[in-house]
Amino acid sequence: MSGPAEDPPLVELREVMRRLRAECPWKAGQTHRSLARYLLEETHETLEALDTGDAEHLREELGDLLLQVYFHAAIAEETGAFDLDDVARGITEKMRRRNPHVFGDRAGEGGERLDAAAVNEAWEAIKATEKSRSAVTDGIPPTLPALLYADKVLDRLARQGTAVPPDGDDLGDRLLALVAQARAEGRDPEQALRDAVRRLPGVTPS
Repeated sequence: MSGPAEDPPLVELREVMRRLRAECPWKAGQTHRSLARYLLEETHETLEALDTGDAEHLREELGDLLLQVYFHAAIAEETGAFDLDDVARGITEKMRRRNPHVFGDRAGEGGERLDAAAVNEAWEAIKATEKSRSAVTDGIPPTLPALLYADKVLDRLARQGTAVPPDGDDLGDRLLALVAQARAEGRDPEQALRDAVRRLPGVTPS
């Protein structure tokens, strides 16, 4: 005779998180702000796992990152702000809205297929209609790593048709020129630098 059916893993995790909030003094005392450092740490640990190419390591770190999402959702649920279903519903609606080539009225009709670049352009165009921005940096977190921040700003400027000033003698100008070069080559400057650092003598690969 089989036992009671187990809850799906995501449902079980939600219940575990609720119980921890109710019965664990440390977890009960956390707030969105107090958890910010852990979200940042888990994000960086996930990035490290991506660099290693170790699937098991990545699985574990994605779990730690997922826990942070559930943790914040549980806190918000207690105040009535939103719950995990609202989080999932919101991102599902966004994915449908921003991917009309998949979910739109003409999706799957066998017409002209968009390549990756065209899909990205369509995404950015739809996103621009949803966001009200008065400055090129609106919506770009200033705490991003500098190379990534520069990459996103240059992308916004390019979409506006604004030319990037030519190289200057200042170190920052030269770094910015390298980011622009990486963009022209279709490369991620942040990842390129991380890879270069790992190739240095004596540096232990992540």
